[in-house]
Amino acid sequence: MNLGQLIVTVSRERGGDVESISLFGELDLATAGGVRRELERVEATDARSIVVDLSGLTFVGSAGVQALLDAHKRGRAGRLTLRRGSPEIQRIFELTGVVDSLPFTD
Repeated sequence: MNLGQLIVTVSRERGGDVESISLFGELDLATAGGVRRELERVEATDARSIVVDLSGLTFVGSAGVQALLDAHKRGRAGRLTLRRGSPEIQRIFELTGVVDSLPFTD
């Protein structure tokens, strides 16, 4: 799914009971709403696990961090997993103090 003129691209794939979302580009105020809506669509499915791959991101702003936090809070226990981004992206989660609040995996 291309979110038009926004600077993030969302790729979604289903494999068994796992729904995978890959994010590419910048997750910021301009793009967080589209990503939030896509996460809500996936959450409404019967997927037992949702994996969000952050490795294609080049930037995450506070609105992007909040969208991921909200998805984690909405999800059933253990349903959402975030695949770590680059060291620069992970640093953003550390600086905002939420790295231990989100379910990161390698």
